[in-house]
Amino acid sequence: MRKLNVRPISGALGAEIDGVDLSQSMNDATFSAVRQALNDNLVIFFRDQHFTPEQHLAFARRFGDIETHRYAKGLSSYPEVLPVVKEAEDRAANFGGIWHSDVSFHEEPPMGQILYALEVPEAGGDTIFVNMYRAYDALSDGMKRMLEGRNAIHTGERSYGPSDSQVTQRQEQFSRSMDVKVKNDAEAEVAHPVVRTHPETDRKSLYISAISIQRLEGMTHEESRPILDFLIAHAKRPEFTCQFRWRKNSVAFWDNRCTQHYALNDYHGHRREMHRVTIAGSRPV
Repeated sequence: MRKLNVRPISGALGAEIDGVDLSQSMNDATFSAVRQALNDNLVIFFRDQHFTPEQHLAFARRFGDIETHRYAKGLSSYPEVLPVVKEAEDRAANFGGIWHSDVSFHEEPPMGQILYALEVPEAGGDTIFVNMYRAYDALSDGMKRMLEGRNAIHTGERSYGPSDSQVTQRQEQFSRSMDVKVKNDAEAEVAHPVVRTHPETDRKSLYISAISIQRLEGMTHEESRPILDFLIAHAKRPEFTCQFRWRKNSVAFWDNRCTQHYALNDYHGHRREMHRVTIAGSRPV
């Protein structure tokens, strides 16, 4: 095994890795090293990778089952591979342009995502990630006691729900770029712990997602809002974050169980295309 070079890119999370070709079959020792790097750094990045959709999927399957997006159409020949596209002429909102943990409103949200850059602007389009372990650790003891054992209600209504205003807005946003559908089942509610324990590291993290979290279980929206607004703002503190500058053929692999991310929408007039593969997860505990 060629030794991996793991270089942290910030004090909070994130590391670039050299010494591995993701298009090739990975031996057990290399796989274990990559998995450990993910657990240690929460999001890992690879430069100058060249792989096909089959190779993209093969790498992802080393970490678990593959999940197809319920509301956005994948490639015709590879439905598990989601093209994340913004055309140059599309000046509307981008896909993922809000702080979020991916589809936290699922009963079993994803373990992680592997995003591959096929076309990127010369500048702009960075992705910011946040370490939700640190967000939890920085809370006061009193806040931790208040949140321990408490669930929050999540729903996909704001992202993929069928309200008329949302349908119109979403059609305008993605009509040129992506095939995103709205469905009634996106309005379903699911309860997840506000503080979840990672199944591999056994560390606690704050589990919130601004676009999907609605209220604390057993409380009204009005009672919940001040607490949730505080937690959402707290989790975005700069010292918990890293920012990744994309280049063509770069790969980002993030652990969706202990991070949030935000795709910057600052590249109007330029095309951006990524391929994303989702690794299935388990119910948060």
